[in-house]
Amino acid sequence: MRTSVQENMSGGRNMNESEFNKLADATLAAIERAIERSGAEIDYELQAGGVLELEFADGSKMVINRHGVAQEIWVAARSGGFHFRAENGRWIGTRDGRELMEALDALLSQQAGEPVRLTG
Repeated sequence: MRTSVQENMSGGRNMNESEFNKLADATLAAIERAIERSGAEIDYELQAGGVLELEFADGSKMVINRHGVAQEIWVAARSGGFHFRAENGRWIGTRDGRELMEALDALLSQQAGEPVRLTG
């Protein structure tokens, strides 16, 4: 049986490390732009190695990073850790099947204590 990583954004085949890093880095940059557009009171810094660190008004942090070995994007939030795999053009949660940006709407809103919308 093929894993969901094998049925990924790159046409149903495993990505090599370079392809994964490029895709994940583009996703992290898109998240960064979406946070900026949202107008939320969240400080953020995209660091080397594919790590996006967010800091909220209350001093709490959230980290969104690429994990090359697993070919996943990981989110470490106050409410827990979440993993997302590339599937059919989207990053899908390994636990609940939620799309990354939709999950971030909920996680960011919860941690910020105010509505944060990165999607639509």
